[in-house]
Amino acid sequence: MTELIDRLLKRLDRTVETRARRSARTHGRRSFMARAGAALVGVAISPVLPFDRRARAQEAGEDACEYWKHCALDGNLCSTSGGSLTSCPPGSEASAVSWVGTCRNPEDDKDYLVSYNDCCGKAGVSSATFCYTSQGERPGYRMGLYNDINWCMANANTGYHCTVSVVVGLADA
Repeated sequence: MTELIDRLLKRLDRTVETRARRSARTHGRRSFMARAGAALVGVAISPVLPFDRRARAQEAGEDACEYWKHCALDGNLCSTSGGSLTSCPPGSEASAVSWVGTCRNPEDDKDYLVSYNDCCGKAGVSSATFCYTSQGERPGYRMGLYNDINWCMANANTGYHCTVSVVVGLADA
């Protein structure tokens, strides 16, 4: 058995060596380095490229604004303007203050505290999905529960871009 494995490994070794030598004769190091560098840059930048998450929500039969974590959201979805459901897009930063909503997850039928943070410091995007799903919204004098305020006012750059929703934990009964 080991003899068979040795023969197969030697054959594989010769094949790889022959092809490597043939490739070295026909292609220079510079062209290999250029192609390898382009491939590495492509792989490195692919997580940064924007993509439309609304298609996944529509395939699941739900509108992006009707996602359970967006029950008290009032603003542009960061997931449709270069960020994600929980992180701001490049070039913007999370607001220093936020508002909180209590949303029911239909999968486990439990209530969760969801923190809504505006992302500030970047111009708005006209193609972003705007949601106004203000379940349980409180009047303006209850600042921590009111979503109609420019929460970017606490940041150095007060320009509003979009809003992310982060689950903080289970809501107490």
